[in-house]
Amino acid sequence: MERAAELGARRAFTEAEAAAISKAAIAAVEADARPSDPGKEIEAAASLPPVGNYNLFWTDRGMSVALIDGEYRTSMIIEPLDGRVPPLTEAAAKRMAATKIGRSNDGPEGRALGERCLLSFGYASGPPMLPVMYNSYYQIVQSPGYVMILVEMVHDARIIRIGDRHLPGSVRKWMGDSVGHWDGDTLVVETRNFRQEQSFRGSSEQAVITERFTRVADDKIVYRFTIDDPTTFTARIVGELPFVPANGNIYEYACHEGNYALPGILSGAREEEKSAN
Repeated sequence: MERAAELGARRAFTEAEAAAISKAAIAAVEADARPSDPGKEIEAAASLPPVGNYNLFWTDRGMSVALIDGEYRTSMIIEPLDGRVPPLTEAAAKRMAATKIGRSNDGPEGRALGERCLLSFGYASGPPMLPVMYNSYYQIVQSPGYVMILVEMVHDARIIRIGDRHLPGSVRKWMGDSVGHWDGDTLVVETRNFRQEQSFRGSSEQAVITERFTRVADDKIVYRFTIDDPTTFTARIVGELPFVPANGNIYEYACHEGNYALPGILSGAREEEKSAN
């Protein structure tokens, strides 16, 4: 999402650079896909903690540099010009510090939303809608007066009301309150009234996120998001990425099924408390 610092304000790679990046990404996946050497696996297991990891089958990593408007983009973020999330305001930095101190293992309410199976890990649920390591599919369904976006991870469903007014600020929903309108062939969606538990890099409940979905070809939608939150960031954030058709199905994301992470975290905390007494 963010541009490498050494690239500065450079927004695009050359075609040769983009090809080299893609070649390296494909080679890395091919290396991971090779059959394991049982001897080396046993040797590695003896020297490392017995912690598993995701099999390559589950991951869905990008293989190429995003191509938008003829540019091989160096980052999703295009504003600020350095392609990086701007610094926090002083008030936001204090708020973030207090939030980190306040996170607890007293109960599930103190843990992250992904751990609680309420929203996706990362920012796949949106807005903004950003890819994660796996389960990054979206299904967009249009009907009179509404657009529904089904998010594969945690099976979230965003309901966008077309041509409507925003709900009162006292009504705060997961993924905010999304209202859309058409600007020619572009769907423009403005989302407000976020819950305090859901934020982008520490954004506040007062954040306003505007998304633009523009079909530029039969096989590509350019997705543009703008984050306005002057109480949190010292500048607005604008990003773009391409959405392309997926030749596959969206499957149920049964987050709770066989998920021992949250009980393990909380029970581990209880054991730590016992040993401290």
